[in-house]
Amino acid sequence: MSNIAGPGRRLGDLLGSRLFRPILAGATLRERLIACLGALLGIALTGLVSGWIVGEGPHIPLIVAPMGATAVLLFAVPASPLAQPWPIIGGNTISALIGVTAAYFISNPVLAIGVGVSLAIAAMSFTRCLHPPGGAAALTALIGGPAIASSGFLFPFVPVCLNSLILVGLGIAFHRLSGRQYPHVPPAAPVNVHGTADLPAPLRVGFNARDVDAALQSLNETLDIDRTDLDRLLREVESQAMARAHGALDCGTVMSRDVVTIGLNESVAKARELLLKHNIRTLPVVDGAGRLAGTLGLRELALRGDGAIAQVMSEARTARADEPVLSLVEPLSNGRTHAVVVTAEDRSILGIVTQTDLVAVLTRLVSNKAFAVPTPHAA
Repeated sequence: MSNIAGPGRRLGDLLGSRLFRPILAGATLRERLIACLGALLGIALTGLVSGWIVGEGPHIPLIVAPMGATAVLLFAVPASPLAQPWPIIGGNTISALIGVTAAYFISNPVLAIGVGVSLAIAAMSFTRCLHPPGGAAALTALIGGPAIASSGFLFPFVPVCLNSLILVGLGIAFHRLSGRQYPHVPPAAPVNVHGTADLPAPLRVGFNARDVDAALQSLNETLDIDRTDLDRLLREVESQAMARAHGALDCGTVMSRDVVTIGLNESVAKARELLLKHNIRTLPVVDGAGRLAGTLGLRELALRGDGAIAQVMSEARTARADEPVLSLVEPLSNGRTHAVVVTAEDRSILGIVTQTDLVAVLTRLVSNKAFAVPTPHAA
């Protein structure tokens, strides 16, 4: 019995790990369920609105089949360059137009479908709107049947372009309501905030943009990820690896605990006095219950005048006490953040980690590595 159950269990484990594991990096069950709900609402409402605009009947379809594939990209992988508004609208419309044109000029159906799809790929590539369902839109224009054939050159615009516009609009609304950003905007690359010609600090060491381009060229493959997102991902990998290597050293160990703060109802003059008296660059602002409300520095005081502290302060950068202190390298080296406030769950202040604290930690780590006794190799 055990011999029979053993292979069966192993087969079940193999199928479960191979078939039901997410194939997209970062995919979670929650994200997939959101994608299903988005596709349900998006496709149903697109058909409903299209029917309301153009009317129902056999003369023209309410919604074309490629919109199903578009919905997969729009709701399941909204950060993909192939799922952005222009690729969806332009890719579907241009491809359908090419399909109709190929059907008009090429009488041989086999040659027409080949030429139509290949030219659609070329046109989408040159117009920067590559969208996989566009190939299906071109094919639909060629083999869609009498209703589509009778529409002629109207088909790329109604219903294809109309469907695409409605679906993108619904996608934008759905993603905003579900708390996701769409259209996807890659984060801005680090910049030198001091107005000098030097590279920003995070870009002076490690890999740079030329290294990313060289790596992409050496792979000789097209990846479905924005180049800026790839750069950000690699830098986050570096940060996570460094934090893991020294994970025992957390913010709670390094932070200063005797934190100088100021209340929301104190005067700006008092804030300036505290900053200068204690020779600090960041002053946490607390509310009446002692919870963190924001931070204040000489920069805020210089730029925003002498209004109320609530109007002058900036949003605070925070961390947990159990976070690896090296996870603060990125925020404390961006040229804007001079200190990270360590808070409890209720936003009460536990301590603060400054750039000076982080430099001291990094110096100690480098010193320990330099003076470490090499482990002799076994004979």
